[in-house]
Amino acid sequence: MKENYKEAFDKTRQAGIIAAGALDEIAKIVSPGTRTDKIDKLCYEYINDHGAYSAPLFYRGFPKSCCTSVNHVVCHGIPSDKTLKEGDIINVDVTALKDGWHGDTSRTFEIGEVSIKAKKLVKTTYEAMMKAIQIVKEDINLGDIGAAIQNHVEAEGFSVVQDFCGHGIGQIFHKEPNVLHYGKEGEGDKIKAGMIFTIEPMINFGNYETKILQDGWTAVTKDKSLSAQFEHTIGVTKEGCEIFTLSKNKK
Repeated sequence: MKENYKEAFDKTRQAGIIAAGALDEIAKIVSPGTRTDKIDKLCYEYINDHGAYSAPLFYRGFPKSCCTSVNHVVCHGIPSDKTLKEGDIINVDVTALKDGWHGDTSRTFEIGEVSIKAKKLVKTTYEAMMKAIQIVKEDINLGDIGAAIQNHVEAEGFSVVQDFCGHGIGQIFHKEPNVLHYGKEGEGDKIKAGMIFTIEPMINFGNYETKILQDGWTAVTKDKSLSAQFEHTIGVTKEGCEIFTLSKNKK
């Protein structure tokens, strides 16, 4: 590894391990009857206890330490007194800021017994993220990432959200490049070794269109269909990439 990005990878890895650990702890409490503000409290305390800070808290005015997006909420759901119930799905998105570097990751959890369609949506979303990660290496195009996701998702009958995308990350929470989750092979900029960015497809059971609620944050599906998301922060190498936010459970 070139010395010029070894430090960036090392620092991001440290933040990523904490973020992944927070999701592992959250996995233990997400069940029917759990309030989303309890998830937020656990997230804040776990990250703080590990010498880091929850980057979403007060970021551009966001009021909580993580995002909790339930059912038809696509992303940026705000934790509240909302109680999870049997059959729900919830995406929890956490970002740890450690020594000035960010680790950003999310998972969609199934609450109790979920419907066959919800289970398929969650499975397909995770597969799409991993298919994209598996092709990442120096000199592929950003469009190759989007195509890998879109082709898999649409083959399963679902749609890819186009209003939100992955992003460069490091000492800055969100920066270039924008990593679209749809596109065509061979299009877009070439990626280079040393780049760090997120891949975080949001996949809808119905139409891809979204809208923002009056709180200015919560994005929902326009047709109120279910939405799922997974996210990892990765670093590009010559031969492939490293997932910085992979948990001990390999999720």
